[in-house]
Amino acid sequence: MFIEDLQAAPVIAIVRGLRPDDVVRLGEALAEGGVRFLETTLNSPEPFVSIRRTAQRFADAGIHVGAGTVLAPEQVERVAHAGGTYVVSPGFHPAVVRRTKELGLVSIPGFMTPSEGFAAADCGADLLKCFPASALGPAYLKAIKAVLPHPVVAVGGVNVDTAADYVGAGAVAVGVGSSIVDKQLIAEGRFGELAELARRFLAAVRDAR
Repeated sequence: MFIEDLQAAPVIAIVRGLRPDDVVRLGEALAEGGVRFLETTLNSPEPFVSIRRTAQRFADAGIHVGAGTVLAPEQVERVAHAGGTYVVSPGFHPAVVRRTKELGLVSIPGFMTPSEGFAAADCGADLLKCFPASALGPAYLKAIKAVLPHPVVAVGGVNVDTAADYVGAGAVAVGVGSSIVDKQLIAEGRFGELAELARRFLAAVRDAR
């Protein structure tokens, strides 16, 4: 179900630095625009509160709520307790992947090299996070995908103008931070514009297939 939903709505919104009230309002706007994946990073204020509240808010809405910047097995346990369903890390931490799978969550560790990608896949990762995507570029991702069959999400510096390039290079989806989580629009309460931004991202990546 996770992979199928991601293929249908191939954008993960990466929420960093927002407080729980804003995360919920942001989630409502992005969901209106078609985004189905919300990732709150653990270096945000009260991240587990944000995860719990968004998981409760969207419990019956088909929205996948997860955590990013997860670096330790103990954090995985707190994500699960808060109601998160997937775990994203900037790098490959075997203990994090193993604990994620033990708890029945979706594992998305980061990788840069083929060796890291294959090691993470062998450890049980469900998807792989190619990071930092903008430093590596779509051509690098395309070359990696020629030998690495595991589904890959491109993350890091992706914007509405480049998102299609990564999907065209073989990414199943893109993870997008500040380009879709626009803090000025949030602060000014311009949630309709956030919904429209979500629509633009989704249209861009869908057209690339």
